[in-house]
Amino acid sequence: MQDGLLIVGEDLCQQLVGREQAFEAVQSVFGAMASGGAWNFPVVREALGYADALYGFKSGFDRDGQVLGVKSGGYWPGNADKGLTNHQSTVFLFDPDTGKLSALVGGNYLTAVRTAASSAVSIAHLARKDAKVLGMVGAGHQSTFQLRAAAEQRDFEKVVAWNPHPDMLPRLAAVADELGLEFQAVSQQELGAQADVIITITSAFEPLLKKEWIKPGTHLACMGTDTKGKMEVDPALVTVATVFTDEVAQSITIGEAQHAVGAGDLSAEDITQIGAVINGEHVGRSSDAEITLFDGTGVGLQDLAVASVAAQLADEAGLAQRITL
Repeated sequence: MQDGLLIVGEDLCQQLVGREQAFEAVQSVFGAMASGGAWNFPVVREALGYADALYGFKSGFDRDGQVLGVKSGGYWPGNADKGLTNHQSTVFLFDPDTGKLSALVGGNYLTAVRTAASSAVSIAHLARKDAKVLGMVGAGHQSTFQLRAAAEQRDFEKVVAWNPHPDMLPRLAAVADELGLEFQAVSQQELGAQADVIITITSAFEPLLKKEWIKPGTHLACMGTDTKGKMEVDPALVTVATVFTDEVAQSITIGEAQHAVGAGDLSAEDITQIGAVINGEHVGRSSDAEITLFDGTGVGLQDLAVASVAAQLADEAGLAQRITL
């Protein structure tokens, strides 16, 4: 990479980083985390007491991939009314040899595409091969990214969806139609009865799916719980499932597993890093009847991985702005 600070804006990120690149980057960094070649630093995430916003920092170092950096940003729930994405962030990349700032990369699109890639990686490695029905719980901005990425992992024939605000479901219906998939708006209980794979992507603080609604063999990717107190599914469901995660430390403190762990029904030793499955160190799904659950808490290394790809591609193409500090 040339000297100077590389500036990679949102438009360039969308132009250069697609689902395939995001999937490969996230899968690779999950594997590196499990083998000890990459690690995340403690997350800082606080309520501002202003604009109902949450703000924080996620950072880490991928020694194997030589990527060092931090994502700064958070969640502003009022942004939708202003025509902005609720999640706002920027990724700062540093030269691991010198500590010098090397790139500033827009993080909004990349956060969406890496979150979708994370659930897609879990589906690729944990869902039954014969899965035909995809369940979507949540129909916000992120849901369409999730649906598109998930649809590439199995030969789905149908999408069933539920959202607390039903008027938002047409956005998922439109994507399903584009992908040639049947779409049906259903109740939560009916979603559990039909779906072979379920993605939850909400900001809920209460269980939206109960254990008794989920059929044997289902794979769940719980992607919305990333803060203490949040919850998308019944803790009893987490307890009976075989649980995988991006990072165990986050899963038990701010992820979907926090409640089952807090109740003493699950321990950190019961949770497996998805990277262990990717690396072939864990079998993953052990039977067609097993319920598997991926607790996608969202780690800084995911952001750094996709931001590094964006910076590299922008640099190679000569498309990004470069400034001297």
